[in-house]
Formats: sequence, C-alpha cells, structure tokens
Amino acid sequence: QVQLVESGGGLVQAGGSLRLSCAASGSIFSINTMGWYRQAPGKQRELVAALTSGGITNYADSVKGRFTISRDNAKNTVYLQMNSLEPEDTAVYYCNMESRGMLHGPWVNYWGQGTQVTVSS
Repeated sequence: QVQLVESGGGLVQAGGSLRLSCAASGSIFSINTMGWYRQAPGKQRELVAALTSGGITNYADSVKGRFTISRDNAKNTVYLQMNSLEPEDTAVYYCNMESRGMLHGPWVNYWGQGTQVTVSS
C-alpha cells in the first residue's frame, strides 16, 4: 500500500506564492514520474507539472515561468513552488506518482487526496 500526503495549500492574494509538498510512503521500491494536477470547479483535471526520475520536466503552458516542480528522491517527496499566482490558478491540486513495489514489478499510478489552492483578486 502506498500513501501520498499533500500539504501547503491555502488562500493567497493574486501575485503571492505558495509551496505544495507531497510525501509518498509505503511499499515503494522505485518511483518514475511525480507530478501535480489540478481541477477547478466545472473543469476537467489537468496536468500542471511533472518530473521524471531522469530529471525531465513538463509544464502546462499556463504555468510556465511561474511554477517550478522539484523532488527529493531520498524523501520520496515532490514539491511545487507556485509564484505570481493568479485567480485562474484556483483549484484543488492533486499529487500523482508512478511507482512500483519491487524490482521488475508493475508500475502503478497513485493519487493524493488533494489540497485546495485559492487565489483572491
């Protein structure tokens, strides 16, 4: 069993910053991609940023230059530094991770419970 615990969400004014954290625990042998998705009311969940074990990043166009994803492999933790926040960034942010529990085991996708980010204008 694998658990993802997110923290760092909250209410911030436009132009402000927040840092999200997501710590993974449980039966983890290795982690491939870690990332963040978000879902605003009435909209589909969308990718915000992802980071592979090889260091390759992928960002949504709407957050490029404002958000930075990073990870601490020793702690099985991924971070999302969000700067210059805009009201359009308001959403529930979900941590996502692809990992396996043993060598040559199947890769499994896991989700966190979500953390609310609200940006006021």
